[in-house]
Amino acid sequence: MTSADVPPSLAVLRTLLALGVVLIMLATTGWTTIRHRPVSGPSMEAALAAWARERIGDVPPPDPATTPPRTIAAWFAALGPARAEGLAVRHPFVVGNLDGAPPALRYRANRIGLSRALAAERPRLDDPRLSAEGRHEARRRVDRLVSLLEPGRRILAFDPTGTGRAAEVLGDLERARRVSVVVPGVDTHLLTFQKTNGRYTAPVGMARALYEAERRTAPDERVAVIAWAGYTAPARVGVDAATGRLAANGADRLVRLTEGLPGTARVALFCHSYGSVLCGIAAPRLPDRVTDLAVAGSPGMRVETASELRTRARIWAMRDAGDWIADVPHLELGGVGHGADPVAPEFGARLVSAAGAAGHAGYFEPGTQSLGNFAAIGAGAFGRVVCAGADSACHGGISGGTGL
Repeated sequence: MTSADVPPSLAVLRTLLALGVVLIMLATTGWTTIRHRPVSGPSMEAALAAWARERIGDVPPPDPATTPPRTIAAWFAALGPARAEGLAVRHPFVVGNLDGAPPALRYRANRIGLSRALAAERPRLDDPRLSAEGRHEARRRVDRLVSLLEPGRRILAFDPTGTGRAAEVLGDLERARRVSVVVPGVDTHLLTFQKTNGRYTAPVGMARALYEAERRTAPDERVAVIAWAGYTAPARVGVDAATGRLAANGADRLVRLTEGLPGTARVALFCHSYGSVLCGIAAPRLPDRVTDLAVAGSPGMRVETASELRTRARIWAMRDAGDWIADVPHLELGGVGHGADPVAPEFGARLVSAAGAAGHAGYFEPGTQSLGNFAAIGAGAFGRVVCAGADSACHGGISGGTGL
């Protein structure tokens, strides 16, 4: 029996049962909505207010919220290096997060912003008004800021407000022919941007593993990878993770990121877990330079079929056999849930192997077929992609290896 053959009453019953599972999980598993505690130090709100008061001659700078990244790029090109540098020094939290601004200028601005945030955070280590938990969090934030300031790191975005946002570039973004963007899921924020334990479950570890794998896969290709934690992600698997509100806000940011990348590189998105919800919402608005969109461990992309994503990008999907996300109801009802399962054959994605991933968090582990497939997609070496089935269906309509 196909889904089309299911009697309406039975289809309704299945939907209600699935919704019941979601509601039980919400009630019994400690699912929560996101709660961000205020943190002292620089704020983006204050930075944006100061930016709005800036004048170049008698002309205000472009509005970061409404000006297209291509217009911002042209504005900086006309501005000249000396004035641009001055803006980076005076307004590091704006320039460092301004899609369309030159990457090297953003790196410079974010080093200034990180240094200022670190100076504001360090006094909290000995603040007697803080609880032991507060001092522990302050220590973690100091350690993270110190790490991000290490020589050679290219920080493309840094926002210290709330739980914080960040993005890092691996490789030469301005010269790359292919750019990969890692879009992570729940519990992504400044403190989880990178990890010592569980390294490849955090955005930086994911991106580093992908970058090295792409370089091995296509040594002659110029590649760059972005670890992108540039949105407010759900805290834990909770109410926010079951709805699309935060994904919709993140999708706006992801679209601007892809529109503001320099050069003409082709772009691939690698979207894990809740990050795939965000990528699904962003898909119809992504620029044509985004040629590939790969999801792993997806709870859904807010559509019923790949064609409903309304994008020219190739859609790839994988799921490890031991990934618990398979047990999450793949439906959307009243704003709860994220729609059809991307690895279901009827969804229409190109299904690729995730062998070796070992559960929900292991897709970027070195040595796995999941990472190997990501690297082949990101580097454009499509002949090296291993399909999920015994056939080569995932290669359909693709030819030319790295030439695409």
